[in-house]
Amino acid sequence: MEVLSFLQLEVNGLMVTVALSVVLLALLKWYSMSAFSRLEKLGIRHPKPSPFIGNLMFFRQGFWESQMELRKLYGPRCGYYFGRRMVIVISEPDMIKQVLVENFSNFTNRMASGLESQPVANSILFLRDKRWEEVRSVLTSALSPEKLNEMMPLISQACDLLLAHLQRYAESGDACNIQRCYCCYTTDVVASIAFGTQVDSQTAPEDPFVEHCRRFFAFSIPRPILVLILSFPSIMVPLARILPNKNRDELNGFFNKLIRNVIALRDQQAAEERRRDFLQMVLDARHSAASVGVENFDIVRQVFSSTKSTANPSQRHQPRPLSRPLTVDEVVGQAFIFLIAGYEIVTNTLSFATYLLATNPDCQEKLLREVDHFNEKHTAPEYCSLQEGLPYLDMVIRETLRMYPPAFRFTAEAWRRQRPFTYLPFGAGPRSCLGVRLGLLEVKLTLLHLLRKFRFEACAETQVPLQLESKSALGPKNGVYIKIVPR
Repeated sequence: MEVLSFLQLEVNGLMVTVALSVVLLALLKWYSMSAFSRLEKLGIRHPKPSPFIGNLMFFRQGFWESQMELRKLYGPRCGYYFGRRMVIVISEPDMIKQVLVENFSNFTNRMASGLESQPVANSILFLRDKRWEEVRSVLTSALSPEKLNEMMPLISQACDLLLAHLQRYAESGDACNIQRCYCCYTTDVVASIAFGTQVDSQTAPEDPFVEHCRRFFAFSIPRPILVLILSFPSIMVPLARILPNKNRDELNGFFNKLIRNVIALRDQQAAEERRRDFLQMVLDARHSAASVGVENFDIVRQVFSSTKSTANPSQRHQPRPLSRPLTVDEVVGQAFIFLIAGYEIVTNTLSFATYLLATNPDCQEKLLREVDHFNEKHTAPEYCSLQEGLPYLDMVIRETLRMYPPAFRFTAEAWRRQRPFTYLPFGAGPRSCLGVRLGLLEVKLTLLHLLRKFRFEACAETQVPLQLESKSALGPKNGVYIKIVPR
């Protein structure tokens, strides 16, 4: 009897184990596909998702290429699953306008993963609702044309270092990977304007700031960990946030300490002694009232409008006191986002523009004539003269930002004929790129300085057509090799 009872217990235990295993497998199978019915219910076409990972495999060839393929296969209104997260893609201009402008109040906040570290989480990119509106208002005033004019000497100072490095290539006649030179240059500009620090990345790559920038952009989440996070976000995201990450903490700590030390130094200086950089503009504005309304947040529309806008980004309405002054963490966050946005995008834009000019010598000659004429009138350019006195350079930059083949048909007439919301290099609406004026100023001032002294020429090492890769932004895959020729 005891033996039979024991065997019965064994059988019952085995049955319970089997039953639990079956239930667990059934739950796992249900979970693996449970998030992937929403797009179909909405009538939105999309690639067939795989269990757990959704459409991650669809993007294995690169984000830019896959987005083009997605639109080609599934139309201008489609979707996909990024892990378990549903994403809807729209490329119809009228619908884009509805989302970004007309119904902006329904789409005020950006998507967040929950993995953003403290400096980035406090940046304008991820602030939400009323706090976003308050900080955006303060920063819009801090990046007015008048304030940008004060920053121009710092950009020119970094550009002098770039010119000195390029002079060596001009003298040697060797092919130059201009993208690498621009990488060093934009690092110098970011260090100077956003972090209040002077560096020369080209000759001092071991500088702590340069080294930490390199590590920051090289940092990535290992693919298996990323797949786990996207497949089981409710478990993995909180876990990833509490688990120690020495590299992440060291990088965040370095930039955080650097800015806090600069802030402490500036607070001890008299106002006239303080460096007039982006960091100082934010520090000056941190106790200000919110003086720019949401209706004036769309700086991109004002910059790229074919007609003079009556709205002024720094136009003041009835000031509203902030719910609280900008915290030091929020000031650090704005400098951090400058590093993320101001480095790669400016580098790639300059690289593409240089490539287009080198491979389109007729267009370059026309631009050189405009640059020479401008220099005769303006020995020391200011922000306003740059905006008004270089219309063909504006066309070159706009064409570059469209990423078209070398065509240059971007005249004012063509710009007026273009359908609205089909050209969005910096987004649109109140949440469009806050730094568009600063980014374009850096690109325009850099090309002006370079074309005063050099011309660009294609050479045997120049890749035609240029191969691209898409990481966080679209860029040249194998660099941009050209010759620098003295004028």
